[in-house]
Parts: sequence; C-alpha cells; structure tokens
Amino acid sequence: MTKSMTAFARNQVTESFGTLIWELRSVNHRYLDIHMRLPDELRAMEGRFRELISASLSRGKLECCLRFKSDSGVQNGVDINEDIAKQVIHACERLNAMFHQSSEINVVDILSWPGVVKESAPDMKPVNTASETLLTQALQELVDNRKREGKRLKDLIVQRCDAVEKIVLQVREFMPEIRANHREKILSKFEELKADPEMDRLEQELVYLVQKMDVDEELDRLDAHNKELSDVLNRDDAVGRRLDFLMQELNREANTLGSKSADIRMTQASVELKVLIEQMREQIQNIE
Repeated sequence: MTKSMTAFARNQVTESFGTLIWELRSVNHRYLDIHMRLPDELRAMEGRFRELISASLSRGKLECCLRFKSDSGVQNGVDINEDIAKQVIHACERLNAMFHQSSEINVVDILSWPGVVKESAPDMKPVNTASETLLTQALQELVDNRKREGKRLKDLIVQRCDAVEKIVLQVREFMPEIRANHREKILSKFEELKADPEMDRLEQELVYLVQKMDVDEELDRLDAHNKELSDVLNRDDAVGRRLDFLMQELNREANTLGSKSADIRMTQASVELKVLIEQMREQIQNIE
C-alpha cells in the first residue's frame, strides 16, 4: 500500500509511576532521518527506540518527542551512608573533647550533612517498558495515518495516469493524418512551383521525413512506463524512489515527443503530458 511520508501521531499513558507522552511528526525526506528528544531519565533507551522506528518506517524526516512526568506522590525511599555518618559523629566527639564540653550531637544536623542522606534511584524498569510499548502504539498510529494520506496521493496519481493514457491514445489516432497532411503539403509545393521532381528520389525523402516524425517508439514507452507506474502503486513496500525514477523516464519521452512535433496537436500533447508528469512528481515527493 502506498504510504505518505507526512503524518502526525500522539499517544499518552498514565501509570503508577507517572505520565508518558510520545509525539511523532514526519515529513518527506530522501532517507530515514530520526531526530529524538528524550528526558534524561530515558536517554539510555534511545538505541532501542531507534530500532523500533527503523522497523516500521523506511523514509522520512521523523521528529520524536517523549515527555515524562513522574508522580510526585511516589516516594523513592531514603538511603543513609553510614560511613559518612560515623565520620561526622566521630568529628563531633573530637570537637567536644577538644573544647572540654559535652554538647549533644543532634541527629537532624547529622542527617542534613552533605552525603549522609541520599535518595535511592527510582525503579525505571516499568517506565522503560511502558515507554517502549507506547512508542509501538504511536508508530502504528503514524503508519495508519501515512497509509490514509498515501491512498489520497495514489488516487491523485492514478487520475493523472489515466489522463496520460488518453493523450497517448489520441496521438496514435491522429498520427496517420499528420503524416498524410505532411505528404500532401510537400506535393502541393511542387505543384505550385510547377516542378517535375524525380519520383523515386522524392519518395525516399518523404520516407526519411516520415521516419523523423515517427513517434511510435516514444508512445510505446510512454504506455509501458504508465503501466509500470500503476503496478508500482499497488506494491506493499516503499515505492517512492522507483516512482521518482519513472517520472524521469516519462518526462524524457514527453520531451522527445515535443522535439519531433510536426503538428500543433503533437506540441499540445507534449505540453499536457509534461504538466501531468510534473503534477505527479509533486505528489510522489511525499510518498515513502
């Protein structure tokens, strides 16, 4: 299925540890370009997040933002560094001995000494697991949005493919008339000049001119590329680059058709083809 590279997804979950919010925004790009903003607590998960993204997307510039709001009501617990506490107590006792006094050692003062009390590190395992699960859900939403937009782009391109097919058919229909008219014009010129040309030589020149005007090969290639374009649009893998290549080939044939123009109708057909091809190219720039 054709997928656009432009989409947005936002997913949120609230658990006992707090709230996680993933926001994903993608635009067109030549390859997969991931820009990630993570909270410090989850920066170690960046490698895993990139793996999940690469497994779901092939192309596009992707801006990923993860926000983590911890629950202020959750207590992390307190650890006491007994070694530092003992050193502080011992220092207080030495000072009492030096000044020959027996002041009480205040427990609260000891606890406030730097390094005596430290908060235990929160358990990030459930947060890591939840953030990974939430990213998977956000990626699925993003892919679904890209598919919906891709279907719209596909419909626009198919419309133009049909228009290209009609133009090629029209050119095939009026080409015999163009050749006949060209032949008649040349013979009429000789009659006006009352010249008596050597018919064998004249026929050779007419055949040469008809060959220069012949566009059957270009029309065949336009048909072939147009059919290939329709086939590629129905594939399930990333097709953007192949579609872009087909646009180059279609444009080349349309230009050749214009360069061989011997009639205003051919010139108009070439211009219309190039307009349709450019419109398709603009849409294809957004296809993965």
